[in-house]
Amino acid sequence: MDIVRKTLDRISVERIKLELLGTAYGRSTTFIGRLDPRTLLLWYLFFAIVPWFIHNTTVLFGMFVFIVSMTALARVSYVILIILTLGLVGQVGWMFLFSMLFGGSLESLLPLLTLTLKLSVISLASIAVFSSMDPEKLSDGLSAFGVPEAFSFSLSYGYRILPTLLSEFHQILLSYRLRGRSPERPGVLYFRNIIYYLRILVLSFYPLMLNTAKRSRTTVEALEIRGFTYGMNHPEVKKLRLSYLKIRALDVYFIVFSIAYISWLFWFGESLPNLLY
Repeated sequence: MDIVRKTLDRISVERIKLELLGTAYGRSTTFIGRLDPRTLLLWYLFFAIVPWFIHNTTVLFGMFVFIVSMTALARVSYVILIILTLGLVGQVGWMFLFSMLFGGSLESLLPLLTLTLKLSVISLASIAVFSSMDPEKLSDGLSAFGVPEAFSFSLSYGYRILPTLLSEFHQILLSYRLRGRSPERPGVLYFRNIIYYLRILVLSFYPLMLNTAKRSRTTVEALEIRGFTYGMNHPEVKKLRLSYLKIRALDVYFIVFSIAYISWLFWFGESLPNLLY
């Protein structure tokens, strides 16, 4: 019980906000964070697309082991990993439940495990890559591949402002709790408390949207003052902004090792296609 209580004490809005800040602003000191964003994006595209076309469980499991090691090197937040695990378990659970309700058997669990391996590889690759890049590197990497400047900036801006919105939502929620009155009795199964908190959540949504609109207007004005529109329409400005991007020896070693491992994995998977089941 003490372990459960300590774990629940650590799960708070403030804790989640700090974890999101660490994720949104990247971890440039890790091995993955030192790589060029173009290298990371190409590496991610492979592991985001190719697993969908693979049905060899040996290859999928080998990819999963490789991605798990990359996720460990990226030092991904345990809160993000817990959310991912709960999502995967919940998805497979309800799909298996529906298959059993419509006349399925335990054999239907095997295809679901294959699907879970695919989703795990893709999800962990996403977390490892995007938690290792700050919004600027992400935007510059997309721009280097020819993605429109407005889209790449919007993506990085939304990536950066998410922790700020969560912090602001937390402050609005606390202000409603200070000015309001909680139920004196929780009711059956804490029914009154649940209704009270749901009402506060709905009321906090409107001030949050208003503050977000004000913040967006201030951001647009600041960008125009600094010449954002001019920079989008002039290639020399883009070339100057992306001049720091360089493919170094570390990027080459990483790509060569990834290609060598995947090549060996496909060869090994042809020899033992059903290593797991």
